[in-house]
Amino acid sequence: MNKVELDQQLKRWARLGYSARGVIYLVIGGLALLAALGERGGKTTDSKGAVLKLLEQPFGSVLIFLLIVGLLGYSTWRLIQCFKDPDGHGSTGKGLAVRFGLLVSAVTHLLLAAWAAKLLMGNGDGSSHSAGSSFLTTDLGQIALGIAGIGVIATGFAHIYKGVTARFERYMTIPADKRNWARPVCQFGLIARGVVWLIIGWLFIKGAWLAKGGEIEGTAEALQVLREQSYGPWLLGIVAAGLFAFGVYCLMEAAYRRINTSIAGSR
Repeated sequence: MNKVELDQQLKRWARLGYSARGVIYLVIGGLALLAALGERGGKTTDSKGAVLKLLEQPFGSVLIFLLIVGLLGYSTWRLIQCFKDPDGHGSTGKGLAVRFGLLVSAVTHLLLAAWAAKLLMGNGDGSSHSAGSSFLTTDLGQIALGIAGIGVIATGFAHIYKGVTARFERYMTIPADKRNWARPVCQFGLIARGVVWLIIGWLFIKGAWLAKGGEIEGTAEALQVLREQSYGPWLLGIVAAGLFAFGVYCLMEAAYRRINTSIAGSR
């Protein structure tokens, strides 16, 4: 396989990765929306819960296999974005922070793919609990959790800013006949995901402050926090619809994002 063919394969793999992430958020948002409406089968869940839900469907094993392939592709693309910097983030403080976030994204999606693979082979326990909870109860673990919380909150604000300003459009070529509805849907999805990240970051800091790290709080817990507030069903419903919209945004990226995986990394 020559360099051009390899480049094309990596692009297809990256697009499959965006699709896989989109499916996960469609499931998370859809289940949370059903929960907000009080419908049967609705619940607040996270990425692992979405994988378990897909496994329950007809041909679930096939769906999970395709999901694993997609997650591996997404992780590979994130690593390319981090180290080759095809999007031109640069080596300034802000650029390095963005690229570090891409590295974290690559690792987390790789871990999700590994967990799904274990589940598919019958070696997983079907639990969405986080590993390393004993470390989080130590002093060093609490400090790490607090720092992580600050980083997650920063990521949440970055998502909201990206949504409000529609900065995603600089990396996508959306057809003119789809732009009128695609733009607000993508903005809504990014803002909703940003809100979820803000809540997760607050849960991290709260856990560190109270010295109750235990399990790492995630999307399911953040959605549950919304559900428990005044007007909880309304708040949960709005954010759930936003997460579903974020799934649509990921599918739009799969179709229309400009992807440069060449070794030269031209900008």
